[in-house]
This record gives sequence, structure tokens and C-alpha cells, in this order.
Amino acid sequence: MTKKRVNRRERPASRPEGPPPHTPGPPATHDPEAPGFDWRDWLDPRRVGWLSLMLVFVPIGIGLRIAGVGETWQFVAAGLAIIPLAGLMGESTEHLAHRLGPGIGGLLNATFGNAAELIIALFALFRGFDEVVKASITGSIIGNLLLVMGASLLAGGLRWPRQQFNRTAAGVGSTMMVLAAFGMLIPAIFYALPEVVQVAEEEGQGQRLMLEHELSVGVCIILMVTYVLYLVFSLKTHQDLFNPDAEEGTPDESLHGHGPGWSMRRSIGTLLLATTFVAIMSEILIGAVEHTTEAFGLSEVFVGVIVVAIVGNAAEHSTAILVAMKNKMDLSVGIAIGSALQIALFVAPVLVFASYLREEPMDLLFTTLEIVAVLLAVFIARMVAEDGESNWLEGAMLLMIYAILAVAFFVLPAGHGELDAEETYPAYSTEAAAIEGG
Repeated sequence: MTKKRVNRRERPASRPEGPPPHTPGPPATHDPEAPGFDWRDWLDPRRVGWLSLMLVFVPIGIGLRIAGVGETWQFVAAGLAIIPLAGLMGESTEHLAHRLGPGIGGLLNATFGNAAELIIALFALFRGFDEVVKASITGSIIGNLLLVMGASLLAGGLRWPRQQFNRTAAGVGSTMMVLAAFGMLIPAIFYALPEVVQVAEEEGQGQRLMLEHELSVGVCIILMVTYVLYLVFSLKTHQDLFNPDAEEGTPDESLHGHGPGWSMRRSIGTLLLATTFVAIMSEILIGAVEHTTEAFGLSEVFVGVIVVAIVGNAAEHSTAILVAMKNKMDLSVGIAIGSALQIALFVAPVLVFASYLREEPMDLLFTTLEIVAVLLAVFIARMVAEDGESNWLEGAMLLMIYAILAVAFFVLPAGHGELDAEETYPAYSTEAAAIEGG
């Protein structure tokens, strides 16, 4: 009897972690505070499976496009289809990165982190929707710095009263965002300089635009060089600041602890297939933009800043919220700031350079509201990152700022968010009339 009581008493201590061998259910998370499947895992689309269910919108979108039915419905279906496809692209990239090591893996994550949004922007670019492209750049920056970071701080702060992260890494990222914001601000200031306006009056609006294009190319080159330096800093010389949890986990586990990692063939195949369908859905989405904006009375700036930015980032950036709820704030803040940096320093210059493959290149001349929104987002994010601590109230405030900006872009009258040189600069109108007259 004594022996039985001892065994009974010791049995719980020897119980292995995770679910019993015959107990169905998902594997345990890496969070020591929450073994097994708890309420937070219902928010993880990769574990619950609702993200996979959204793949049904891929054939729906293609079917609507072939049938030529309702461009508005095509826009909605394509947008919903891109969300799970972007998630698959991100997950396959993570598995590849986990197998190829921190150096190449970090470069892969940096390259494909915003691949879905880059594809959408390229289709918009070559269809002539420059305002949608530039607005999507703005929307991604403020979305990452305000929406993603705000939701992460709020979700994590509701569980953990006081969370900490590496203030050096966050400070470097937010400081570099100041440089990126200047890259958006300087072209707008340059375009309004009296000397540049005088050039337009004396030599024509075309000469003025040429100067703006030259400035944009120069700024883009500087931004790209800065991005390369940032990659060297974060992946090589100071990788311990940006990847403090690299020692956790095993090579056979996925980055999020969701079971065994994918094989190389599966990862590459999924990445290529998802990228292909993202391109198809992006073509459908952009093809229906004009009709949808007219049907709902929206400006192209709002569609780019809010809709396209959220569609391109929704699935992948849910990770930032999930890891914040597990008190891994270094990773959460790094995702938000790092993704915003990638958009500003890499994606924006790539789009400008790609625009030179068409007849009229795109510049970095943003609207006043877009510039103000980015400056505010960068300023607030810099304040949050200064002390290396966060709480739920800071997250709520970031979300409120994003909501205010979203309302401002929403009520912006359709057709008035775009820069109209003919209305703003009389010299352009005079020159155009002269050309048409003879």
C-alpha cells in the first residue's frame, strides 16, 4: 500500500510536457505560462485553421473574374484571398530561414517579408495607379508603427502589466524611420521651393518634374544604401540585439512552435505557389480598384493607405500580436518596426526604380496628409521605444492615433487626395494648353 501511494504521489511529477500520447489536440506552445492549447491560441490563424479556410476565396475570385461578374465583388474576393496567401508566403519563408541558418534566413525574411504588398504595388504601378502605390507605402508605414505595434502592446499589456524590450534595437529602428520620413518630406519641400517654382514658370512644368524625378532617384539610392547597412548591422555585427531568442527551439521545429518544420521542397514549393496566386489575385484586385472607388465614393489614397496595406500585411503581422501575448516583446516590436523600415527603405525605392520600365516614372512626391501621417507615426513610435518598456495603455493610444488618421483618409473626398499639378500650379495648365493648341 505504501509503495502504491508513493507511485501515485510521484506520477504527476514525472508527467511529460505536452498532451498525452493518446490525447487529440494541437501541440503545446513554447510559452511556459501556458502549456497546451489555451484561449490565446484561438487567435492564431495557423493553429486554428481559419486562415486556411480563407483560401476558398482564391477560386471564387478567379471565377468572378472569368465570368466578369461584379467588379466590386472581385475586389472583395481578391483582397480576402491575398490574406491567407500572404500568410503562406510568410510561413514558408520562415521554415526556409530556419533551415538555412540565421544569416541567409534573416536575408530571406527581410526580402520576402513584404513580398505580397510589393506584388500588389507593382501591378498598381504598371496600371498607372501611382497614388494607390504611394498611398500603400504610407499605409504600410503607419500601419506597422501604429496598428500592428499598438495591437501588440495592447494585447500583451492586458496579460502582462509591464513588458520590456531591447531599447537599443528598437531605438536604432525608430531612428532609421526618422531618416525614411525625411526621404518622404524632402521631395515635397523641394517641389514647393520658390526656385523650383520659378523653373516651372520659365522653362515649363516638364523641367520641374524632371528635377523632382532626379531628386527622387537620388533619395532612393540613399535609402537603399541605408537598408543594406541596416541588414549588416542587424544580421551580422549586432545580431544579438535583434535575435535574442535564437538559441530557443530546435532545427526540427517551426519558428512559432507549431510542430515539425517543413522540408526544403515543401517550403520552396509553397512559396512559389503562393507567390503565383498572389500575383493573380493582385491583378484582379487592382483591375477592380477604379470601379470600387467610384462605387463607394472612396479616394484612391484611402484604398492604398488602409485597404491595400491591411490586406497585404494582415496574416503575417498577426505574429507580432501573438508573440507579444507570450511576453516576447523584442520579437514583437522588431516585427513592427522592421517591417516599416523594409517598406520605407527597400520597397519604396524598388517601386521607383521599377517605374522607369514604363513611359512615365513615379516620384516620391506624397500628399500633405500622407507626410503628416508618417511623421506623426514615426514620432510616436520613437517615444514608445525610448524607455524600452510598454503597457496596454500605450498600445491603446497608438490604436486611437491610427483610427484618427484612418477617419481623416476616409472622409477625404474622392479625387482630391491626389496631387493635381494642373490645379495647384497654373504654369502647368498654361503649358498644357499651349501644347494642345499647336
